[in-house]
Amino acid sequence: MKKLWIAVPLVALLAACGGKDSSASAGGQLQIVGSSTVYPFTTAVAESFQKANAGMRVIVESTGTGAGIKLFCGGIGGQFPDMVDASRPMKASEYADCAKSGAKNVIEVPIGIDGLTLIHAQGQPALNLTVAQIYQALAADRFGKGPNKAQIWKDIDPSLPATKIRVLGPPPTSGTRDSLAELILEKGCDSDPAMKDLKKADDKKHKQVCTKIREDGAYVEAGENDNLLVQKVSADPGALGVLGYSFLEENADKVAPVLIGGVAPTEASISDLSYPGSRRLYIYVKGEHLAAKPAIRQFIKAYSKAWSKGGLLEKRGLVPLSPAEAAAATAQATALKPLDPSSLK
Repeated sequence: MKKLWIAVPLVALLAACGGKDSSASAGGQLQIVGSSTVYPFTTAVAESFQKANAGMRVIVESTGTGAGIKLFCGGIGGQFPDMVDASRPMKASEYADCAKSGAKNVIEVPIGIDGLTLIHAQGQPALNLTVAQIYQALAADRFGKGPNKAQIWKDIDPSLPATKIRVLGPPPTSGTRDSLAELILEKGCDSDPAMKDLKKADDKKHKQVCTKIREDGAYVEAGENDNLLVQKVSADPGALGVLGYSFLEENADKVAPVLIGGVAPTEASISDLSYPGSRRLYIYVKGEHLAAKPAIRQFIKAYSKAWSKGGLLEKRGLVPLSPAEAAAATAQATALKPLDPSSLK
C-alpha cells in the first residue's frame, strides 16, 4: 500500500507536466542526453548508482551537446530528458527555448575540467601547432581574405611538414565543435589585429570569418562517436583528430597528442588552464522534474562524490576542479539552485 500511495502523486505530477510515463518509470528511471565528451563520465556514475539503488534505471544517450540541449529544452514531463550533459555552458538562446517550453528552472552543475585535444596516430613525428596555424588550416575564409586554398601544413608555415591537411572532428551539434571554435579558432583568428578590430565593428561578421570551417575535405565531420574517431585517426597516418582529453588518455597506445603553443595536454596543464584547449564540463538538471523524481537529487549527489580528487571520474580521465571550485560545485550539487539566465551568453 505504501508503494501505491507514493506512485499516485508521481503519476499525477507527470501528467500535469504533460508526461506519459508509468509510475515505475517516473520514479525509477532517469533520462540523460548530451555531450559525447561527458557521456563516459555520466555513464560511469550511472552504473555505480544503479548498483547501489536496486530498481533504478538510468538511461544515458550520447547525442552531442547542442542536440542534447534541444531535446532537454523540448518540454517538461516524462517524455523529455531529466538532465543533459554539456561540454560547454548553455547559451542564452538555448535557455530561452527551455523557458518557452516550460522548463524555466534550469540547474547548472560543473563536474570537472577537460582538454579539447588534437591527436594523431601513435608513431608519427611530433607536431606542435599554434592556435593561429590551426585556424589558418581550418578556416573557410582565412582572415576574411577569401576561400582557404592551403592543401598541406607547409602552406600555412614553412616550418610545418608537407603533409596534407586532414582533420577529423565533431559535427556542428557537438559541444566539442563549439569549444574548438571558441578556444582555438577564434583565438587563432584574433592573432591578426584586423580581426580584433572587426569584432568591435561587426561581431556577426567576425564570428563568420573566425569560426566557419572549410567544407572542401580538409575538415571531415566524423560524428559523435569519439572511440570511432580514435580508430579512424590511428589508421590514417598524417590525419589529425579533435576530441576530449579522456579519450586521448584511454587510447595512448593508439594515438598521441599534438602540442598547442608548445603545451601538451596533461592533467596538470588542463587543471591550471595553461593548456589552450582547457574547458569546464557541466550537467544541467530540469528543476521541474525534481518533485516527481527524487532520485535526480540522489544521482547528482552521487556524481559529486565521483568527481572528487582520486575519485571514480578522475580514474576515467576527468580532471578535477580546483579545491575552491570543487567546493562550490559540491555545494551546488546539494542546493541545486537554478541558474540566473542573465549570466548566459
